[in-house]
Amino acid sequence: MQLYTSIGPNPHVVRMFMAEKNLELPTQTVDLRGGENRRAPYNTDVNRRGQSPALVLDSGEQLAEITAICEYLDEFQPEPPLIGSTPEERAMTRMWVRRIDLGVCEPMANGFRYSEGLEMFKERIRVLPEASDGLKAIAADTLAWLNGELADREFVCGERFTLADILLFCFVTFGNDRGQPLADSNTAVQEWYDRVARRPSASA
Repeated sequence: MQLYTSIGPNPHVVRMFMAEKNLELPTQTVDLRGGENRRAPYNTDVNRRGQSPALVLDSGEQLAEITAICEYLDEFQPEPPLIGSTPEERAMTRMWVRRIDLGVCEPMANGFRYSEGLEMFKERIRVLPEASDGLKAIAADTLAWLNGELADREFVCGERFTLADILLFCFVTFGNDRGQPLADSNTAVQEWYDRVARRPSASA
């Protein structure tokens, strides 16, 4: 297998997931700023959507989308389980991943692409600058809701550290660095974030 990675929160999720599993793979860095992901051979042979990360399997099949990549790696190397060991645990993790993805990751990332990142993205994807403020507000609203959810638990899924924590951590980090910092009122999220930041995998 070979992992294609780059700057950005999505590749960070996969690298952190791999680090938690002590899983090392051959890795190639793609120059997103230079547009390497938008031209051949990357967008013809690795990921036709021109996105990062991507995982090329030994069979030659290509996996994109961070959840699919992490789910595959969790089955490829089951220990430690970062999705879950039982149907209930897996369902709970997937529920929280979905909530975080839709409520934080997508609006936060697009809020950036349509504003601070506009010059980089305007020739690559459809951009909606008029939607930026609203998308950022959706992400902020979801983080405020998560603040209440995290007030009495160690991790997103309770006592288990999972893909949901990795996803949220990487995007809160991204927001902090890209004009969408965590609000001071989100004290429970900040305490959770500090716990996760102390894990060695956080710097992957």
